[in-house]
Amino acid sequence: QVQLVESGGGLVQPGGSLRLSCAASGNIFSFNTMGWYRQGPGKERELVAVMDSSGSTNYVDSVKGRFTISRDNAKNTVYLQMNSLKPEDTAIYYCAADERRRPQVSTLSSDYTYWGQGTQVTVSA
Repeated sequence: QVQLVESGGGLVQPGGSLRLSCAASGNIFSFNTMGWYRQGPGKERELVAVMDSSGSTNYVDSVKGRFTISRDNAKNTVYLQMNSLKPEDTAIYYCAADERRRPQVSTLSSDYTYWGQGTQVTVSA
C-alpha cells in the first residue's frame, strides 16, 4: 500500500511564502514522476508543477517564476517552494506520483496513479 502525505500548508498573507512537502511510504521502489496539482474553490483540479526522475519539469504558466519544485529521489519526497503568493493561489494542493516512465513529463492527472489527501493553502490578508 502506497501512501503520499502532504504537509506545509496553511494561511499566509499575499506576497508571503510556503513550502509544501510530500513524503511517500509503502511498497514502492521509486517514482518516475512526482508533482503537485491544486483545486481552488469552484474550480477544476489543475496542474501546478511536476518533475520526473531526470529533473525535467513542467509548470503551469501562472506560477512560473514564483514556485519551484524539487525532489529527493532517495527519499521519494517532493517539495514545492511557493513564493510571492497571491490570493488566487488559494486551493487544496495535492501531491501526485507515478512509477511509469514516459517520453515527456506528463501533465495529465489521469497519468498519475497515487494521490495524497491534500493540504490547504490559503492566501489572504
